[in-house]
Amino acid sequence: MPTRLSQLFVRTLREDPSDAEVAGHRLLLRAGYIRRQAPGIFAWLPLGLKVRRKIETIIREEMAAAGAQEVHFPALLPREPYETTGRWTEYGDGIFRLKDRKGADYLLAPTHEEVFTLLVKDLYGSYKDLPLSIYQIQDKYRDEARPRAGLLRGREFSMKDAYSFDYTDAGLDESYQKQRDAYERIFQRLGLEYVIVQADAGAMGGSRSEEFLHPTPIGEDTFVRTAGGYAANVEAFRTIAPDKLPIDGLPDAEILDSPNTPTIATLVDLANDRHPRPDGRPWTAADTLKNVVVALTHLDGKRELVAIGLPGDRDVDLKRIEVAFAPATIEAANEADFARTPGLVKGYIGPWSPAGPVLGGTAQTSRAQQGTADDAATSSTGIRFYLDPRVVDGTQWVTGANEHEKHVFGLVAGRDFTADGFLEVAEVREGDLAPDGSGPIETARGMEIGHVFQLGRKYAEALGLKVLDENGKLVTVTMGSYGIGVTRILAVIAEANNDAKGLIWPRNVSPFDVHVIAATKEPEIHAVAERVAAALEARGQDVLLDDRPKVSPGVKFGDAELLGVPTIVIVGRGAADGNVELWDRASGERRSVPIDSVPDELTA
Repeated sequence: MPTRLSQLFVRTLREDPSDAEVAGHRLLLRAGYIRRQAPGIFAWLPLGLKVRRKIETIIREEMAAAGAQEVHFPALLPREPYETTGRWTEYGDGIFRLKDRKGADYLLAPTHEEVFTLLVKDLYGSYKDLPLSIYQIQDKYRDEARPRAGLLRGREFSMKDAYSFDYTDAGLDESYQKQRDAYERIFQRLGLEYVIVQADAGAMGGSRSEEFLHPTPIGEDTFVRTAGGYAANVEAFRTIAPDKLPIDGLPDAEILDSPNTPTIATLVDLANDRHPRPDGRPWTAADTLKNVVVALTHLDGKRELVAIGLPGDRDVDLKRIEVAFAPATIEAANEADFARTPGLVKGYIGPWSPAGPVLGGTAQTSRAQQGTADDAATSSTGIRFYLDPRVVDGTQWVTGANEHEKHVFGLVAGRDFTADGFLEVAEVREGDLAPDGSGPIETARGMEIGHVFQLGRKYAEALGLKVLDENGKLVTVTMGSYGIGVTRILAVIAEANNDAKGLIWPRNVSPFDVHVIAATKEPEIHAVAERVAAALEARGQDVLLDDRPKVSPGVKFGDAELLGVPTIVIVGRGAADGNVELWDRASGERRSVPIDSVPDELTA
C-alpha cells in the first residue's frame, strides 16, 4: 500500500525557521523531516527516519562486505574505563556527566573505544581469534559549546563506529585498508563528493589518520591539496623548513628606537622610514618576528603562559594551535597575565634582551614539542618558547627588544636566541609548498563525513587487551578506529542536493521512490492516482500518494518540491485523455506519458 500524505505525520512550513543557519537545515525543518527540541538536539519524524534508515542500510551492507560484524553498546556508560585511559579528565567540559542515585559517576558516551576494547578482552585471548572487526550504529553525546547548522554539529548525533583488532602491525594495515575502501564505496553510493586528507589524530591518539571531507563552502574544516595529489587537513599540514644559514660573520644585533610601533604594520613603516636596509630592499612583514603569548589552562586547572615566534606576515591559526596544545584549553594572554610577568613588554615582546634570553623554559613533553633546545640558557621569564619551522638557525629578524618603543634589528636565530622546540600553528596559505614535493597548495573548505585511524596499542595497553601469539607469548593487540557521522551525512546530502524550492534527494536515499499527486479534487482523478500508485507499488516502488482532497494543486506542487522525492507523477485533467505527467525534480523536466506506461517508464 502506498503511504498517504493525508495520513502521514508531517507538517510543512512555508517560512524559513529563524534559527536555521544553512540551506539544508532550513529545508529539513520546513519539509518536516526533523524538529528542534533544544540547541543541537532534534526529534526525528517519519520522513527523516526513512532517509536515515536508507543511509544506515548502505553502511551496513558495506561493513558486511568489509568483514565487520554489528554489535550495539549502551550510550550510558560508567566512569571507570574512561578513567583508566585518562579520557574522563581529558574530555573536560566536552561530555555529559551524571551520577546515579548511589553517587556513582556515568557519562553519555562521546565515543566507545574503551568499551569495545574491554568487550574483546572479555571474550578473546588467542591470536587465532583475530583479525576481528566489529561496529555499531549508535547515538553519541558531546556538550558542544556552540551547536550549529542543525544536524551538522549537534549535541546528540548518530555515528557508525567500527574497530579492528589485530596482533601484528601488518594485520592492522590490512584491516585499515579494508575499512578505508569500504568508506569510498559508501560515499560513492551516497553520491557524495569526497576528498581523503591526512589528518591529525587529536585526542584519539594513534599513528595514521585520514579524514574524508566533503568539499562545501559551509565546511568547518580547511584543507589543502595540490595538483600532484597531496591533500591534508590544515592541522596536519607540515611546513617545508628552509635550510639553515651560516652564522659566522653576521653583524651584532642592534637595538633601535621604534616609537608608536606596537603592530607589525607600524613597525615595517617605521623601519623603512628611519632604518632602511643596507641592501636597499624594503623591509616587509616577513622580515619581522611576531611573538604571540597565549595562556594554557591544563586539565589540573593550572594556567601557563607560552610564547610562539613566527614570521610577522603570518597569523596564528586557531584550530592548529588548539590541536597543538590539546587537551589544554587556550586563549590569548590577558592584562593580568602581563601584569604578573613584568619581563614581557606588551607590543614589544622579543626572545632576547642585552641581559640574556627573555623567552624559553624547560622543554616539556607535549604534542606541541617537535624539537628541543636543551642547551638553551635559562630565560628571565621561564616561559616556554616555540618557533615556527621557518625560523631556522642563521635567519635574521626584527623583533621586540622587551623595552617600551624599542625593537632589535638583526637578531639571529641560533646565535642570539633558541627555543624549546618548533610548532606548526601559523596559518596555511594558497601557494605554500606541499611537504611531499608535489607543488604549491590550494585551500578549500570541507565538512568531515568520515575519519579512519590506526590507533595502535594505546587503548589495548591501557586496558590490558592481550592475546597469546603463535609462540604462546602474550602480545598487546593493535587497533584501528573508523567513524562515519550518520546524521551528519544526511545533513550533508540535504545541503548538497536542493534548490530554492526544496530538497532534491538522490534516489538511493530518498524517503520514497515516487511521489504521486492527485492534482484536482474530482473523485475520478483521485481514482486514477490510486490506480497509478497501486501499479507502482506492485512493481516494488515505495510510493507517497498525495490524496489530500481539500488541498489546492499549487500547495500540493509546492509540498512536492519541498519534500524532494526525485520522481513525481502528476495526475491531472490530462487523465481524461489517458495521460499523466512525469516530473523529474532534479532537472525540472515534465513530459506527458500514457497512464498505463507509467510503471514501465519508472521501473525500466
